[in-house]
Amino acid sequence: MSSHSDAIKFAYWVPNVSGGLVISNIEQRTGWDIDYNRKLAQTAEANGFDYALSQVRFTAGYGADNQHESVSFSHALLAATTTLKVIAAILPGPWNPALAAKQIATINHLTNGRVSVNVVSGWFRGEFAAIGELWLDHDERYRRSEEFIRALRGIWTEDSFTLKGDFYRFTNYSMKPKPIEPLPEIFQGGSSRAARDMASRVSDWYFTNGNTPEEIRKQVDDIRTKAKANGHKVRIGVNAFAIARESEQEARAVLDEIIAKANPEAVQGFADQVKNAGKASPEGEGNWAKSSLEDLVQYNDGFRSNLIGTPEQIAERILKLKDAGADLILLGFLHFQEEVEFFGKRVIPLVRELEAARDRELVAAE
Repeated sequence: MSSHSDAIKFAYWVPNVSGGLVISNIEQRTGWDIDYNRKLAQTAEANGFDYALSQVRFTAGYGADNQHESVSFSHALLAATTTLKVIAAILPGPWNPALAAKQIATINHLTNGRVSVNVVSGWFRGEFAAIGELWLDHDERYRRSEEFIRALRGIWTEDSFTLKGDFYRFTNYSMKPKPIEPLPEIFQGGSSRAARDMASRVSDWYFTNGNTPEEIRKQVDDIRTKAKANGHKVRIGVNAFAIARESEQEARAVLDEIIAKANPEAVQGFADQVKNAGKASPEGEGNWAKSSLEDLVQYNDGFRSNLIGTPEQIAERILKLKDAGADLILLGFLHFQEEVEFFGKRVIPLVRELEAARDRELVAAE
């Protein structure tokens, strides 16, 4: 449970990949080019967002015909802003930890410490085949990611860093300059047993797919109990696709239209690929393991978080997610520039009012 001083944080998905955030033929006034994204980052920063998360893709698929590389794109957004933190997605396999540590440390110095990383354990098998990268089984991908994170931290904090791992080897490696403190935050995604266990040992933040507060709480309790036993702390980010409108009816109509205009072939193609993710986990509980085809119209089960309705309804639901243990909400939108602004002006202030009221009640109770 968050202490009453911890305001929930807000992040948005950076559309550095074409096709928007839903696999649908509905109109999406969202651009993937740098001009659109610079303006979006500045809009988000001015309207109460804390973080932006860039996406990592190497090949086309599911409407994403064009993709800008995540780390260099993240740096461009950092250069266009002053307080927004940007989380660059990186993929063990294509990235070696030495390269990632050096890249991120340099950007950390260039941006006064505003860059973070999201270590993606890889769900897109076709992409790995296309670029000649070895595809590992589900739990092996998480084992590699954990070693990758241990290597990043070691390089950033130790001189003469040595690691004799199963995936990476370092011998007396001293990287200078080290990042300025505090170190870049390390995020990871997942819902599977392997993902949760990795988070409880090494990650600063754990992103999970969209879900109900009840299901989020189960994951949070599991991760935090394990993290405590490991002497580790991890914070939780929850994915959500927000449709904030003046009336609930209007918001629901938008959702219905997204689903009605879904691209069935692309959704099915995505569904087939993600079987290599969640359903490939030994216990069958990973990301997308229980997703319906309707859920998959939005990549990360964002509809399931139910941030669909009026600003007031959405603010109340965000507080319920916070009560379930969420520390951050990672948001996708249909029309990013205008909806990030609307969400920042209309929803975030209501969340802050509800948090303040809650704090006053807690102080009175003490």
